[in-house]
Amino acid sequence: MSKNTKQTSTRIGKLAAETLQDSRASQVAKSLAASALSQRSGDKQTGAKMEDVAARVLASDHHADGTKKLAASVLSQANKQR
Repeated sequence: MSKNTKQTSTRIGKLAAETLQDSRASQVAKSLAASALSQRSGDKQTGAKMEDVAARVLASDHHADGTKKLAASVLSQANKQR
């Protein structure tokens, strides 16, 4: 199975940390933020469930720009063969 070695950038990591601390952030945004932060270092990659969530966020017009940035980062770190 092909491994995606991309890691979350410093900029997205900061956005993710801010999102997790924001009491007004949606649960979807917080889930994406947690996923992005877990991929900040090491060899973790996005799981199938989070990949689906991220794809739905990007396809929707109902999410904030920051949430879409997190979704794009998480999706870019998904398994290349899925």
